[in-house]
Amino acid sequence: MPDHLPVTLHDIYLARRRIAGQVTRTPLIRSHMLSTRFAAEVYLKLETLQPTGAFKLRGATNKIAALTPEQLERGVTTASTGNHGRAVAYAASRSGVRAIICMSALVPHNKVEAIEALGAETRIIGHSQDEAFVEARRLVAQEGMTLIEPFDDPLIVAGQGTIGLELLEDLPELDHVLIGLSGGGLLGGIGRAVKVINPAVHVTGVSMQEGAAMRMSLEAGQPVEVEEVTTFADSLGGGIGLDNRCTFTLVREVMDDSYAVSEAAIARAMVHFFAHEKMVVEGAAAVGLAALEEHCLDIRGRTVALIVSGNGVSSETFMDAWRVAHTASH
Repeated sequence: MPDHLPVTLHDIYLARRRIAGQVTRTPLIRSHMLSTRFAAEVYLKLETLQPTGAFKLRGATNKIAALTPEQLERGVTTASTGNHGRAVAYAASRSGVRAIICMSALVPHNKVEAIEALGAETRIIGHSQDEAFVEARRLVAQEGMTLIEPFDDPLIVAGQGTIGLELLEDLPELDHVLIGLSGGGLLGGIGRAVKVINPAVHVTGVSMQEGAAMRMSLEAGQPVEVEEVTTFADSLGGGIGLDNRCTFTLVREVMDDSYAVSEAAIARAMVHFFAHEKMVVEGAAAVGLAALEEHCLDIRGRTVALIVSGNGVSSETFMDAWRVAHTASH
């Protein structure tokens, strides 16, 4: 593994020390049904059990814990309506730090209220996420706040990488891990940890078929812009930044292969988790299972972990997935 990569195993161990007591060490459970179906040992890493319902809390907590007293005094900001915004709000509140989460006027009021309930201030700006980010960057430039990036920051990646440490401590015989691929913070962090400890572990990234910025950037050999599309795996949407500093290089080095999955496959996997594992998960959390099923991946006799990354799904979206899965099976 090249020494020049922006996140080291040491960084990940430091992250674990910083976040201890603030982030849940999530359970790793064996799925009897999936193990039987695939003739393998299939385990589920349940990041859905974080206090905010998703893995993002690890990176946000590590970043905030690493700030200087002066930075903490000036507060933190970001632009996000989903798992990252919730994570920043929660982590900042736990640390007694002022947080402003910038959102557009299109964000439903219940999402705004949910972030405010975690202790953050909200600022409604413009009619797009891009316009909200302009306000976040203004707060950085004019008020000295620190921007908590959603993924392209070594401290964020190191925080997510603590999942990799837990995986190999709880399951030293791990052969293969499947991880949702978006901006690359989750896959880059986990992949960096497991590859340094055991280079034989196979790291697979999974994204939706359309709007997969990291996969298309890797194919192009450089970061590219990708149009966002509606998908059940909405947490995997968005770009990686044309000036990407960290995750593009990291994912390119630690990922062994990647797969794109259809909306029907994502829907079927979401329904499986509900019907057979008794879990409500978002589409991005189900893509590992979707890849195993849709691409008929041969994992017989292997020990495999699926990263169940978050539970941020509305009842309306879940019912849509149920209808698609039911239609696709007939």
